[in-house]
Amino acid sequence: MISGQLALVVSAVFAGAALYINIVEQPARLQLATPDLLTEWKLAYKRGTLMQAPLAVLGLLLGGVAWWQTGRPEWMVGGALMIVNWPFTFLVIMPVNHKLMAADSATTDVDVRKMIEHWNRLHAGRTALGCAATAAFLWASLS
Repeated sequence: MISGQLALVVSAVFAGAALYINIVEQPARLQLATPDLLTEWKLAYKRGTLMQAPLAVLGLLLGGVAWWQTGRPEWMVGGALMIVNWPFTFLVIMPVNHKLMAADSATTDVDVRKMIEHWNRLHAGRTALGCAATAAFLWASLS
């Protein structure tokens, strides 16, 4: 069934991108001076949102179709784990995002660096949700 396999691919792309942010992009950006760090974070955040938000919705839809076609609840679990990224982002990460987006690169201080470090720890929750969705879709695929 193609919808389930596509759900698995979408969740793996989401999880891989989220993991890349946590373990590659974030450590690299932390090597920058704080004004450059904030500038880079803002640019990466905008681009990341354009990629990851639609993947979360697509994962839900594909998981739902696979569940509808097979009746296997694992597909819906995976889809639910994908879409939970939206409320998690809005309720947990978005307050930090707003503070960082409002910060001025010309007047940054150590608080901005600490906020970006905190943001990365929060973003790890998105990574975990993506990995959990991928595991659920893989489980459903192998069942």
